[in-house]
Amino acid sequence: MFVDHVKIYVKGGDGGDGMVAFRREKYIPFGGPAGGDGGSGADVIFVVEEGLRTLMDFRYQRHFKAPRGAHGMGKNMHGRNAEDMVVKVPPGTVVTDSETGAVIADLVEHGQTAVIARGGRGGRGNSRFVSSQNPAPELSEKGEPGVEKEIVLELKVLADAGLVGFPSVGKSTLLSVISAAKPKIADYHFTTLVPNLGMVEAEDGRSFAIADLPGLIEGAHEGVGLGHQFLRHIERTRVIVHVIDMSAMEGRDPYEDYVTINEELKQYNLRLTERPQVIVANKMDMPDSEENLRLFKEKLEDDVQVFPISAVTRKGLDPLIFAVADLIDATPEFPLTDFEEESENTVLYKHEGEASDFEITRDDDGAYVLSGTTIERLFKMTDFNFDASVRKFARQMRAMGIDDGLRERGAKNGDIVRLLGFEFEFIE
Repeated sequence: MFVDHVKIYVKGGDGGDGMVAFRREKYIPFGGPAGGDGGSGADVIFVVEEGLRTLMDFRYQRHFKAPRGAHGMGKNMHGRNAEDMVVKVPPGTVVTDSETGAVIADLVEHGQTAVIARGGRGGRGNSRFVSSQNPAPELSEKGEPGVEKEIVLELKVLADAGLVGFPSVGKSTLLSVISAAKPKIADYHFTTLVPNLGMVEAEDGRSFAIADLPGLIEGAHEGVGLGHQFLRHIERTRVIVHVIDMSAMEGRDPYEDYVTINEELKQYNLRLTERPQVIVANKMDMPDSEENLRLFKEKLEDDVQVFPISAVTRKGLDPLIFAVADLIDATPEFPLTDFEEESENTVLYKHEGEASDFEITRDDDGAYVLSGTTIERLFKMTDFNFDASVRKFARQMRAMGIDDGLRERGAKNGDIVRLLGFEFEFIE
């Protein structure tokens, strides 16, 4: 089964907890703190494996949770860092954030890697908190939580040229005669349900990859027919090979087919109109094809070259293959998205500005609710088993301005404050 679109959940490993420990040795009465740091959590890393051609494996495993770092130990022994989780994906995979729609990585080359979800750092042991005022702190940190998110994997076929056109215009037949590919061929619409790739070799030794893509119909950019299942794959191609049924056996006008398909490409993505296009007049072995071709050329506004062929009788194929090869040689790769224009590296790491440190809302029962990336991370990294850690967390909230924010919202002594399901009392 060919799978080219799937939604999965990824989570970087949590950091290991720091430890509160003290040196206990004979003849050393004041050994001091000896709690080690926790190890870092593992990253979730995607790597391109050129042998893969589909996202089928992700249909059966949709959750990827990296291991956490080891906890710190006594005698200042640090926990071990977790080993990164490596996930293999096929070339042509685009990774996007399901919530924001932002592109995280565009993976196209064998061996290319991208960190999709970073692991958390390890918590600090009490040895890290020694000071002149507190030489023996009973204070440590829990490990930082790893990044977790839902992402969308979208596979866009890597081909130099793509065959486009209405259903049953002969795209699959053309692919089968110019390459060793064996697509399904039948006398009904939408025979091709998934992209088929083939390698074409010209007589002068040049070769290129060409894809037979599912047939387009009017309204495809809005999802009609196979819709986006087709259109996402044409984004990768450098040359569009537009196949037209010049026999008009389906009762459609060839020129109207030509205009309709180009309009669908334009509506889906304006960048597709920048790609050079080769017009192929197929089924020239049929009775009315010559007259239809003459009328078709008259309606073309530009002096566009049309290649009359018959995929069944294999006539006119060599000039077409040479023309496509020439265009591929002369056409640079089109960037998939705007950010690729700035760099050849197709893995993008953007600076992600932190969301607001905290936000204060009210529950129906009048309790104040704290939320926000920073305050939630600090809460998860606080070990509330030790009074020193509780006091440290209180100082952090005060420094962030949470106390003043609660007062501005009308909080009074004894009011309930909730954070991640836990309740505190607001005390003046």
